[in-house]
Amino acid sequence: MIHSKDHIFKQKALHFAATFETCCFLNSHQYTDRYGQYECIIAFGNENELHAQTGKAFSTLKSFYEQYKDWLFGFLSYELKNEVEDLSTTQTDQLDFPDLYFFIPQHIIGIKEGKIEVLKGSPTMISAIEQFSFIESRSEKISIESRFSKDNYLEQVKKIQQHIKRGDIYEVNFCQEFFAQHAQINPVVVYSELSKISPTPFSGFFKIKDKYILSATPERFLCKRGNKLISQPIKGTAKRSTDTKQDLSIKQDFKANKKEQAENVMIVDLVRNDLTKSAKKGTVKVDELFGIYSFPQVYQMISTISCELDPKIHFVDAIKNTFPMGSMTGAPKLRAMQLIDTYENSKRGVYSGSFGYISPNGDFDFNVIIRSILYNSSTKYLSFQVGGAITYQSDPEQEYEECLLKASAIMGVLSTG
Repeated sequence: MIHSKDHIFKQKALHFAATFETCCFLNSHQYTDRYGQYECIIAFGNENELHAQTGKAFSTLKSFYEQYKDWLFGFLSYELKNEVEDLSTTQTDQLDFPDLYFFIPQHIIGIKEGKIEVLKGSPTMISAIEQFSFIESRSEKISIESRFSKDNYLEQVKKIQQHIKRGDIYEVNFCQEFFAQHAQINPVVVYSELSKISPTPFSGFFKIKDKYILSATPERFLCKRGNKLISQPIKGTAKRSTDTKQDLSIKQDFKANKKEQAENVMIVDLVRNDLTKSAKKGTVKVDELFGIYSFPQVYQMISTISCELDPKIHFVDAIKNTFPMGSMTGAPKLRAMQLIDTYENSKRGVYSGSFGYISPNGDFDFNVIIRSILYNSSTKYLSFQVGGAITYQSDPEQEYEECLLKASAIMGVLSTG
């Protein structure tokens, strides 16, 4: 249960942090999580920063961390795939995010079990936030366009299935972009509305000058606790019902669905393989297979895979070894990414990348940037993408409907203005 006092402080902290050029607000919305360190963490003010483009981004991040050994908050763009593998992207985007960005905050506030504490910066910051007042100006109604017509989307799915039939690939995460030009929004208000409609455990607001990530993601990419690495890929979605009896039936059918299990286990195997590159021999294990988790609009099938980090491997290399995440690529991973570049008609950029934090001791927690609005306030370009796993058994019509379901919370927020 969210106490109104906690909620008011979080709202004030979000608005306060957003007055700075750079900030990151991560909110678990009270979802219990054995690996989460804080139910909410807010970082703002910029002591130092790292911008890096694909090429030597991961090694630059490693050097940056080793130099400062401080809190780092930032994001990894999906386009870093071109550094991990011999790939290239021909599409362009109008958002213009860096491929990798991290900042060392001046101030960090953590909330855990109702207790608010200053993790870095002035102790007076809590009272400054409590005294902060704000006005929530409404955003204009946004007119959303799609990069794919329905017919074109169905045609591309069928082409991908031909690759599966030929044995090139088992599964591809295929995405489509929805966008708005000349979009005037108040990013803080839009994020708050999105969080109301779709509260999720890895939700977050990230601002870097004129660029914003407004995320209602339910998925953890990778986290490190001591010498343990944990990944929790999502693969499998079912629409919930407002009728209690029907909703329970949907959940039971979903849990037993062989197609959803097949999609999920392919990604579990891929993640196990990725973790093996950084693991102490024999420590990779599946902690939970086919877990069914409840969210306001959907049920999700989530599995948990973990390992012990080989002490000879730097944690940044462990991130690189698992990036981009298997749930947003497919299996085998390299071929999936090649087909994504061929058949998607938008550059993913930050979408299906990750944002989160690294603590001074080298622990970290990163989400997957899905169910997220990306916005450039200078160009007024707004974008969000949705996708799903295409397998041989996929029904293209149903995949299209699943995309619309995943987009529904964002569509709802943007269409109300």
